Amino acid sequence: MTAHTAAADSLAELLLSRIRNVPDYPQPGVMFKDIAPLLADATAFAAMVGALAARATELGATKVVGLEARGFVLAAPAAHAAGIGFVPIRKQGKLPGPVHSCSYDLEYGSAVVEVQHDAFVPGERVLVVDDVLATGGTVSAALDLLRQAGAELAGVVVLMELGFLDGRGRLAGHLGEAPLEALITV
Repeated sequence: MTAHTAAADSLAELLLSRIRNVPDYPQPGVMFKDIAPLLADATAFAAMVGALAARATELGATKVVGLEARGFVLAAPAAHAAGIGFVPIRKQGKLPGPVHSCSYDLEYGSAVVEVQHDAFVPGERVLVVDDVLATGGTVSAALDLLRQAGAELAGVVVLMELGFLDGRGRLAGHLGEAPLEALITV
């Protein structure tokens, strides 16, 4: 085991120990992964922010994008720690001024996400951060928005990947050469 692998395993163990399982939420049969205890633990939260900021720096990102809503809580402090800007990708109708929009399918319907036209300088390297990678729909829409806005994808990092839903497989065609990483895989 390399030092990097040991550190990643140690980080994953710490973070996972602070995530609470909530059965049958928001509907019967679903095991919700509640990150509120992780966010409330200063040590775990700082470790997560440090790992995200380090990846932003290593990947040469000039901005960190957070996906509404819990992605904001992770991406904004990571951008600050890395000394770079933060850009929110929001649900439709939440941003003023001209926006790029992208619709995507949900399990029961569809949704639209947006980013402001002037959020990026063309060619700017962007790290996308979110809390959970499930089916990949939200991240896929975000990557489409980045292309519309002229940004270059540096990578995608999520706190937690629900591997059994194969969001990673669905994103393969959207990533190009950019890495997709998860701090925890369940």
